[in-house]
Amino acid sequence: MARLPDLPEESRLTSLALDTPRLHLRPFQLDDAAFVLRLLNEPSFIENIGDKGVRTLDDARRYLTTGPMASYAAHGHGLLAVERTSDGAPIGMCGLLKRDTLEHPDLGYAFFPEAWGQGYALEAARAVLQNAKRDRVLAIVSPGNAASIRLLEKLGFTFEGLKGLYPDEPEVAVYAKEKRMEQG
Repeated sequence: MARLPDLPEESRLTSLALDTPRLHLRPFQLDDAAFVLRLLNEPSFIENIGDKGVRTLDDARRYLTTGPMASYAAHGHGLLAVERTSDGAPIGMCGLLKRDTLEHPDLGYAFFPEAWGQGYALEAARAVLQNAKRDRVLAIVSPGNAASIRLLEKLGFTFEGLKGLYPDEPEVAVYAKEKRMEQG
């Protein structure tokens, strides 16, 4: 069996959790594998974000340990599970990613189609950005993903240009948001 990455202590993971009026964002756990398997295989996820090759519960657990959970340990942030507080149902994920191909962390999010159009992505992204201890946050989006572009603009991101992140993959639109210095 493959060794799991060293994870942050429980208190540090708890500090990653965020609450909004309608949502609870929390670090992923291996028990989230079924939820992640479904989310990563949504046609909209594959079309707009990409096919992560996650086809089984074991694949989903591997994605969690080498993706979000490894990011918590390495960077102190990562994608978080997003749950509705009214019923505890998982509806998506949102958080900061650190890609080798970008100088700054970027905002990432994905939600089940049945959660679209209800302001959940905006609410979750605002919470992540307010909690981010970064002066500059990026976001990448497929140029044709109008809904995500509108969301980034509502959040105050501005278009910086197109960039190829990986060889043999299409360019993505790069957006940036500068954190305003608090007066006081």
